[in-house]
Amino acid sequence: MADKNIFTDKVKITIKSGDGGDGMNSFKAFKGKPACGPDGGDGGNGGNVYVVADGCMNDLLSFRYTSKYFAGNGERGGTNKCFGKGGNDMIIKVPVGTVVRDAETDTVISDMFAEGERKLIAEGGRGGKGNVRFTTARRHAPNFAQKGEKTEPHVLILELKVIADVGIIGFPNVGKSTLLSKISAARPKIANYHFTTLSPNLGVVKYYENSFVAADIPGLIEGASDGAGLGHDFLRHIERTRMLLHVVDISGSEGRDPTEDFKKINSELKVYSKVLASLPQIVALNKCDVYGAEENIKQFKKKFSRKYKIFPITAVNGEGTDKLIEGVFSVLETLPPVKRMESDENFTYTKSGDLGFEIYMDGDAYVVVGALVDMLCRNVALNDPDSMAYFQKILREKGVISKLREMGIKENDTVIVGDVEFDFVN
Repeated sequence: MADKNIFTDKVKITIKSGDGGDGMNSFKAFKGKPACGPDGGDGGNGGNVYVVADGCMNDLLSFRYTSKYFAGNGERGGTNKCFGKGGNDMIIKVPVGTVVRDAETDTVISDMFAEGERKLIAEGGRGGKGNVRFTTARRHAPNFAQKGEKTEPHVLILELKVIADVGIIGFPNVGKSTLLSKISAARPKIANYHFTTLSPNLGVVKYYENSFVAADIPGLIEGASDGAGLGHDFLRHIERTRMLLHVVDISGSEGRDPTEDFKKINSELKVYSKVLASLPQIVALNKCDVYGAEENIKQFKKKFSRKYKIFPITAVNGEGTDKLIEGVFSVLETLPPVKRMESDENFTYTKSGDLGFEIYMDGDAYVVVGALVDMLCRNVALNDPDSMAYFQKILREKGVISKLREMGIKENDTVIVGDVEFDFVN
């Protein structure tokens, strides 16, 4: 059985908007009057696929158990000009901070940055037109209907990037979780061994009438940028923080050199991302109550005090944390707010039925129907020569002329494309 405590921050899912329902081909019939004219209704539109940011979700764990999200198909049109029922939309809820990418192109479709944000990912197929929609002054009893648009499945990558003002970083077991529990209402799991924190923990830190969000990032180790330890999986969570709070075990209680620890973590940040390495950084020297820490503080300040603001603290009892919070807030006041990732706002999945067509025989006339015809009807002006030239060009490029020849069309046979009726010329 899967462990429900596993933090999941990157998944692949398959989505599919609903197919459009077919139009109905039917005729009215009364007792003694078997054919009283067409009455076939349009098919229903397929359901859309939406992604919605939900502030109550913390990770993407639920997507480990369900990976396919399909919207409902539209129903077929009915007799008596009745429309088919539209398909149900698929609403996919994700945590705030989730980045939605197209798996094939790696294009960022949307950054679900704010609570309640809603993004249309895939539009459902249009329902086909019933035969009643094809009646004209010349064509009183069309014996055909349009099929609904079909859609294709697509693979998305969902990647959670925690949105926080301050990212708390440092080696494992240096007191990051303890510090977060003292300066906020967060209650992360705390124990005296490495990698107690297996997922980012968020806490709201109050500073008088103001506040900021701090994220305790799982411990980084040397080689984290290359995938060692947990660091590679969670470095992405500090990519959108405004500044870093670097916690160092100044006591050296685990036999490590605090100065070297500090250098190694910054080296990992630089290897992973120059942007991360350039973020403003404040240093919290933790475990100052341990014997031998005082001398290490002096040595550390001597090397780094010119470049960094340094605050000695003892996180376990909260000593020095008030000044630390004040120092963090003074830096935040000078920084711009967290920004959302750039995305392709115009990104849409092309439906497989787009610009498709079918050809029916209506007596001696060839009738072209489908999404291609709908597009041409919207874009072609019959009284404009340039527009009509475009019309003819599209018919050639999309294979309509070739298909007519395959069907055996002859010189001067009638072709009907939407509202346009013309004699075929080879």
